[in-house]
Amino acid sequence: MQDEPQTPPPATPRPTLGSLAMLWRFARAYPGRIAAALAALIVSSAATLGIPSGFRLVIDRGFMGGGDISRWFEYLLMIVVVLAIASALRFYFVSWLGERVVADIRSATQANLLRQAPRFFEENRPSEIASRMTADTAIVEQVVGSTVSVALRNLVTGIGGLAYLFILAPKLAAMLLLGIPVILIVLIGLGRRVRGLSRASQDRLADVGSVTAEVLGAMKIVQAFGQETREAARFDATVGAGFRTAKARIRLRALMTGVVIALVFGSITAVMWQGALDVANGNLSGGSIAAFVLTGGLVAGAFGSLSESWGDLLRGAGAASRLHELMSAQPDIAPPAAPRPLGTGEGGARLAFEDVHFHYPTRPDQAALHGVSFSVAPGETVAVVGPSGAGKSTLIQLALRFYDPDSGRVLLNGVPLPQADPAAIRATMAMVPQDSVVFAASARDNLRYGRWDATDEQIWDAARAANADAFLRALPQGLDTFLGESGARLSGGQRQRIAIARALLRDAPILLLDEATSALDAESERLVQDALGRLMRDRTTVVIAHRLATVRAADRILVMDGGRIVEQGDHAALVAQGGLYARLASLQFQDALTA
Repeated sequence: MQDEPQTPPPATPRPTLGSLAMLWRFARAYPGRIAAALAALIVSSAATLGIPSGFRLVIDRGFMGGGDISRWFEYLLMIVVVLAIASALRFYFVSWLGERVVADIRSATQANLLRQAPRFFEENRPSEIASRMTADTAIVEQVVGSTVSVALRNLVTGIGGLAYLFILAPKLAAMLLLGIPVILIVLIGLGRRVRGLSRASQDRLADVGSVTAEVLGAMKIVQAFGQETREAARFDATVGAGFRTAKARIRLRALMTGVVIALVFGSITAVMWQGALDVANGNLSGGSIAAFVLTGGLVAGAFGSLSESWGDLLRGAGAASRLHELMSAQPDIAPPAAPRPLGTGEGGARLAFEDVHFHYPTRPDQAALHGVSFSVAPGETVAVVGPSGAGKSTLIQLALRFYDPDSGRVLLNGVPLPQADPAAIRATMAMVPQDSVVFAASARDNLRYGRWDATDEQIWDAARAANADAFLRALPQGLDTFLGESGARLSGGQRQRIAIARALLRDAPILLLDEATSALDAESERLVQDALGRLMRDRTTVVIAHRLATVRAADRILVMDGGRIVEQGDHAALVAQGGLYARLASLQFQDALTA
């Protein structure tokens, strides 16, 4: 169990549209789908612009020219069919890309998270990370699977429409272009403010997820202490902060949309006014002005929609930047370029601490260990006892190389841990923690977590050795029984015996026991101690314990206080010294002084 507190996450930089480059790196792995989506997008935009041309032919050559009007309506209908097919294909390919890119981002982010050392999760709350993996990826999916496609379609339609407008009526089209610089200035100016509010809105959403996960995970404590009203008020305050940020973002986007649409359609209206005068003067045909009006409407709609797409892209950039932070984080503990093999010590695994000093990164002003030195010989059982905060659990954290010492060395079979691959170090160890972790999976999967290729026979052998076979056989579907969230269907003692069976299956040369029986009742403790006795046989073992009755049979006992080893010896010798161990023993069992 870790002794160090958590700290709030550091501030993150404001995202820019450059953050979306990460999405392109994932999307370009599927060039065929991108090409198909772009082709469908271009065809659908061309077909959209072909509709005004069709109406122009219907009016000028059908109604006004006295020809076969059906021919031109057939031409128009053909354009509509092409538009429908191309739009359907565009939707399919871009939606597929959106789903695929999000799946790849989630997998890449999770893979990188699994490489991180514990310090990363002290500075980044798991509940906030979960929010990024869900809410932020949902925004990214919308951007890749919809927003980018819509923005590109509107851009192509707008540019193509402008070109067609110049073909129809150059003077009117030139007048229309005068409003574009004004629109761009508005987009850029208001867009900067929307970008910051979009990121803040996502942060507030993560806060909501964090509070929800924290309260629901501690519901029994909340209800036992009657804090439902206070927690509801705290949640309301968090939701309210999120709503206020979202309201500011929505208000600004609404203003941006309204201003842009007013400018676009105002320009269109002024141009149409001049066009009507040109028709009246015989400078334009009826079909041409009809096509110009329809195309102008399409251009206006396209550029007007770009303002909404711009806001969505900025929001997507914020989400992408938050995900990129997780994906690009470098682990503090990483394998060296040329890892040294650990080999085996004489007769098994040997663990040694040499003058180790250590501060937790989140608590730099308070030392967890001061000059700790000891070694555990192959096959030896060493117990570590002492008051809370003495640094006992820190020894296990360093042995597993979750952290590196500030100074001094931790060695495994004579190899300093930084010179070995962390995966190889941990492969030599099996741990039974104080709070047994049971996954929301079947009993079989929880048991074989220590060795995934274990057969059912090996699983049952380990379960019998851990005194777990009786309750496992009594489960409704045996090993296939789903154990519930965090093993909700099991008692504390049963969860602990699952953890012991898992360690037995791992069959590692070093065993680390961190308060493995501290939270158990007398009957469960007896069963667990019996199982631990079999687990510790012929292994190098480090036992962290508060209950001194569990360590009396250890080969050697280290007594820690204030991050230092203050006493060591066997039980009888330490009691005879009359020091800290003797005082702790006198508090826990009356016969210790005469044992």
